[in-house]
Amino acid sequence: MNLDHPVLSSLLPVVLLIFIGFISGRAKLVRPEAVRDLSNLVFLVLTQAMLFRTMSSVHLELLELRPVFQYFAVAAALFFAMLMVYGRDSRASVLALAGIFSNTLMIGVPLIGLAYGQEGLVLLFTLISLHALVLLTMATLVLELQMAHEQAAQSGEQRHMLATVLQAMRSAIFHPVPLPILAGLLYAQTGWGLHPVVDKPLQLLGSAFGPVALVLVGITLSQTAIGVRLKEALRLSLVKTVVHPLLMAGVGWALGMRGLHLSVMVVVAALPIGANVFLFSQRYRKEEDTVTAGVAVSTAMALVSVSLVMAVLPLLPTV
Repeated sequence: MNLDHPVLSSLLPVVLLIFIGFISGRAKLVRPEAVRDLSNLVFLVLTQAMLFRTMSSVHLELLELRPVFQYFAVAAALFFAMLMVYGRDSRASVLALAGIFSNTLMIGVPLIGLAYGQEGLVLLFTLISLHALVLLTMATLVLELQMAHEQAAQSGEQRHMLATVLQAMRSAIFHPVPLPILAGLLYAQTGWGLHPVVDKPLQLLGSAFGPVALVLVGITLSQTAIGVRLKEALRLSLVKTVVHPLLMAGVGWALGMRGLHLSVMVVVAALPIGANVFLFSQRYRKEEDTVTAGVAVSTAMALVSVSLVMAVLPLLPTV
């Protein structure tokens, strides 16, 4: 086995981090009641630092946006299709997000860098700069709208649709994910940059996000009845690592995307479920076990799906 292969060298560290968390959970080094506190630490501290720092250097006028917009159009279409399939309720939003949200940082960056070089990374970083902003904000808005509707139905309160939408929008904006993204994006437009005294702590906190989140996935996995959730996790993983890249390749090709742009977008679509979805499910306490199992199963499946995608893409005609 060639451990220097881009797919293996990118995915195996993720598998190892989840495994370390699993062993830690089995050994009861982290108590079950502490998992929620660790999740809050990652979601409310590490994620905030990573998102704000990432967005604080983004200048939209310099980004190559056409392939990225096509990526988000495909992701949004798949999200709403999954929403219909899963029942259009708040739990469906979490499962639909799992079908479209890729692990772009921990796996995507090293994989694209090794496979496609600096030019590929520039395109990937353009996608990453908007990935959480677009997908997490979309999912948050839809989920908040669904939760507001469900709460109104339970209480018997007849709330005007506009009031429900405004409440959902307010909850979606003043939320731990969109807020640092929007704040970072606004700060970036000032051109001031981040002073090293501020930038270094944010960098250290952001760097800790991926490893700690994946270890936390492993800890949660050790406390989850995988057998009960395996069928659902397999279904989610198939959507994420097979349906998503096939749809991306088909739509991208039909819209004239070729070469490096098509390769990077399809490979990113084939990546496993990102840890942000796990934290999203923890935050809302929706489908936590299914998403946890889905992260692990999709990571294993991506060893095959990403390898196949990278083998087939060069065979496609360039015209």
